[in-house]
Parts: sequence; C-alpha cells; structure tokens
Amino acid sequence: MSDKATHPADTPLYPIREVSRLTGVNSVTLRAWERRYGLIRPRRTPKGHRLYARDDIERIERILQWLSRGVPVSQVRELLEQPEPAESPTPSAGDWPSQRHQLVAALEAFDLIRLETLFNQSLALYPVTTCIAEFWQPVVRELEERWDDQLGALLQRRTLEAFLRTRIGTRLYHANQSAAGPLVLIGQLPDDPGPLWMLLAALTASDQGYRVQLFDAPLPFTELPLAMERFHAAALLLASGKAERADLIRRQLPRLAEQLDAPLALCGPVARIRAAELDPSRVEVLGDDLPEAITRLGSLIRDS
Repeated sequence: MSDKATHPADTPLYPIREVSRLTGVNSVTLRAWERRYGLIRPRRTPKGHRLYARDDIERIERILQWLSRGVPVSQVRELLEQPEPAESPTPSAGDWPSQRHQLVAALEAFDLIRLETLFNQSLALYPVTTCIAEFWQPVVRELEERWDDQLGALLQRRTLEAFLRTRIGTRLYHANQSAAGPLVLIGQLPDDPGPLWMLLAALTASDQGYRVQLFDAPLPFTELPLAMERFHAAALLLASGKAERADLIRRQLPRLAEQLDAPLALCGPVARIRAAELDPSRVEVLGDDLPEAITRLGSLIRDS
C-alpha cells in the first residue's frame, strides 16, 4: 500500500472504534502509527473522522506481526513496503533492549518525568501485550534480580510501584466503564514483596476486555470467597513475584479453591513452581508470561 489511500468507492469502510475491536489495537495507538510513522492512511469523512478499508485492517495485522517479532515501530514501514517477505532487521538503537535500559536508568536516577515519557510512549506506539512481553516483564525481572542485594532497592521498588499504581489504576478506571467482559478479581499472595506483577497482570487483563477489580494489598484467604461472591466475579487471579511459594500454595490454595464457585488461577513468577505440586482440578497454574496467561484465563472462565 502506498502513502496515498486508493480504495475503490464501493469498498466497505470501518470506523476507528470497530477497527480497534477487530485488531485489538487501541485508537490512540492507531492514530500514533498514522501521524508519527505513516504506517496506515485511512480515509476521512467530511467531518474528519477516520474510516478504514479491509486492506488497512490487513496492514495493521501485518504491523502487529512485525512488532511481535521485536521489530521497532520505526522500522516497520520499510518492511511493509517491500514486495517480498523480509526477515527481521538487525536491532537498532530504538529496539526493546535499548528502551529497557533507558527505563532502568530512569528508575535508578528517580527520574519520574523520563519514566512518564517511556510509559506513555510504549503504550501509545505498541499494543499492550507487546509492551508487557517485550518491555515491562523483562524490566521487572531484571530489577527484581538487582534488588536482591542492592542498597536503595526498596526505595526503587516502592517508587516504581507508586508510579505504576497511579498510571495503571487510571487506565483501569476508564477501561472498566466500557468493558463488556467478565469481572476478574486480581490480588497478590500474602508476604509478597510488592504488587508489580499484580499491576502488570491487571493491565493485561483489562486490555483483553475484562473488567478488573484490583486489590492493592493481600486479602486474607478466608475473605476471598466472600469477595468473589459480593463482586459476582468470574475468576480469581493471584499474581505474585515470588517463585518460592510452593509450600504455601500446596497447603492453602487448594483449600481456598474448594470454597470458590469460580476458577482460581496463578500467574507471574509464582507460577514457575511445578504444576505437579498442585491439584490441577483445584488451582490452575497459568504461567509467568502474562499475555499468554491471561489468554489461558479466558479459556478457563469459558470452560468453568
């Protein structure tokens, strides 16, 4: 497709809201791809509203394929214009490792303005699932390894938690107003070092259409069945950053699951424990890749 839209007059056209629903790319990102990089060229109505043809939607799907392979958005247009299938280019200074390094450096310097820029930029240019998989998950893993024996680690952790709590909380508030999916309660296990994985899981679930009720601090296991009942939730998801929880999980979570009418699932590093240590009929271990885990959660809810 060239820079100029050449759709036939009788081509079916779709508004941006429908394109967002079909592709999973939010409207803010679609506009950024158009304005900053010229990746798509929708038609405009006389009032300036965007209309997308089927080939625009197919192009968006190709963009997503390149992004999922780790290609920076700045390099995608050149690949789209090539007549033959192309291999992923050599990473440039704008690739994910560079962006992750910038985020870690910003946190170490307590540069909240830079953190804000990186957060907004990543979510404006890339789908949430790509941001989680390529940007936030690897950063949090790296930071948690550093924080084991680093002076000032707790201050860095609490700074990042406060930052993400505010930004993700705002997104959840607005997304919940229009989300049509089932309600999922998301919390963390007792004695977890912090809510980072829970916050990332909530952002991922919200992006996939769920309504999310987030518990910012762990609830006693005895109150979780009551919470599920009062909120009429479809599932309970516990996201934890600690993988060394096998004994607690083996002893307590199956008992909790017996009291729930909806699925109980684990995700985040805690899910690295061997699934054989759990009764699979009681507690579902979704894994530590959050986008994949939330996709599996959907199947679990549908089958329950």
